[in-house]
Amino acid sequence: MYSRLLFPYQMRIRLCKRMIYLKTHDQYFSLNKILLLAIGLWPYQQSNFTRLQFIFLSTILTSNFIFQCTPIISQKCTLNFIAKVLSSASFFALFIVKYNMFCINMQANCSKKQVKDLLKQLQLICNELKDNNEFAIINEYGCSAKRVTAVLMICGICSVFVITAAQFSSKIFDFILPINVSQIHRIPITVEYFVDQEKYSYWILLHINVAFCVGATAMVGIGTTLIAYLQYTCGMFKISSYRIKRAVHVNMLKNIKLKKNLILNGIISAVNIHRQAMRLSGLLVSKIQTMLFCLIIIGVVCLSLNLFQIFQIASSGNDVKEFIFPVLFVTISVLYMFLANYVAQVIMDHNNDIFATVYDVKWHAAPLHIQKLLLFLLQRGAKDFTLSVGGLFVGSLECFATLVKASTKNMLQRHTIE
Repeated sequence: MYSRLLFPYQMRIRLCKRMIYLKTHDQYFSLNKILLLAIGLWPYQQSNFTRLQFIFLSTILTSNFIFQCTPIISQKCTLNFIAKVLSSASFFALFIVKYNMFCINMQANCSKKQVKDLLKQLQLICNELKDNNEFAIINEYGCSAKRVTAVLMICGICSVFVITAAQFSSKIFDFILPINVSQIHRIPITVEYFVDQEKYSYWILLHINVAFCVGATAMVGIGTTLIAYLQYTCGMFKISSYRIKRAVHVNMLKNIKLKKNLILNGIISAVNIHRQAMRLSGLLVSKIQTMLFCLIIIGVVCLSLNLFQIFQIASSGNDVKEFIFPVLFVTISVLYMFLANYVAQVIMDHNNDIFATVYDVKWHAAPLHIQKLLLFLLQRGAKDFTLSVGGLFVGSLECFATLVKASTKNMLQRHTIE
């Protein structure tokens, strides 16, 4: 009986001696690596080529945004016209913030290096896992993160396809059902390049499409990398619950002294990984806090303006094709807001699950000093652990509902003004 109860701990020693190495960034960040390499943001590869790649792609995104804003200067403006221009320009502004703030410069303190350091810390914690069950838990969350990345990659590809098809739909229909009347090729969004837009329409479309592809890749690549990272911290919270359960179950041992030591060591290891999970989650948010704050503000403005555009198109009875871009921008904005707040909500729920586990285990059968230790853990659970941006926005499904409500309210106010 005694030898059977000690078997998991002997197994743990053998696993530690074998030095099992979990290569998180190779195993579960492979899709993220492909996306970030394509736009020069993979933190494990920094060279002169990636610097040039970053400058070139950043220039494309920035110049595209500028040419979308220039109609406000060059043309006679009304409130409706400004709203139409900014509805698309604000969406591309999200791309610029997402891309540039992730790698604001290439110096030693740049964001890429900070992300690299965070991934290394995560790797070190994964290397300290104690048994096969803990490896199974972290692998489960790693696989979940990879599935999310794959799904969002497919969504990104579909968005690019819809954008491209919408731009060339008239040409496709003309080819299938030719008509004698020549049609002017229209640019799908309001831009001003200070050239003959009919003559250079394909070059303008190429610029817009490349900017959209780069921005979509950055949004999916960076977003899924952050989601995957936070998924691993969820796995760490789950491992903390598992260690608490395992520690209290050791109470069946007859050797009182050994029982107390094993329970105490088990709870200490559970508290350690819990603290590490909270630290890594909070550290990630603090590193990208400025980026998140800008994304929230611009995202609300973008959602509000595009909802207003949809309402305007519907009320004026314009061409159905006019709906495509505002609807796509709204869908992407809402989906991104939802995913960001949903992941933060999952982190909060996993933290609460730890204290629910402490309450549910047979703590009353443990020695008195262990009961006092568990009581301190329950007191810590009275304070929620949340991921907040500047203390103003607390990531949760409630925050998501608030942001959508604010965007809808702004849209209604603009319509009332009109």
